[in-house]
Amino acid sequence: MFDQDIARIRTHRSNIHRYRRLLKTRLSDLERQFIERRLSEEQAAVEALVSETFPVAFTSPKDLPATSSAEASP
Repeated sequence: MFDQDIARIRTHRSNIHRYRRLLKTRLSDLERQFIERRLSEEQAAVEALVSETFPVAFTSPKDLPATSSAEASP
């Protein structure tokens, strides 16, 4: 199951990269709207799959509140 999820994540990421490349090309308004919608759908799908596959969330140090030395000492 884990290997299948990784393969699905890889497929979604590949689609996202392809859509981003397409958006850099010359497109009609209708084509651009379609690709932007598909890009949004792919991003939502990969985010949901990643959170399902890797349920543990890590907080990066930049997201933690800074503690001063005065707060650290009793």
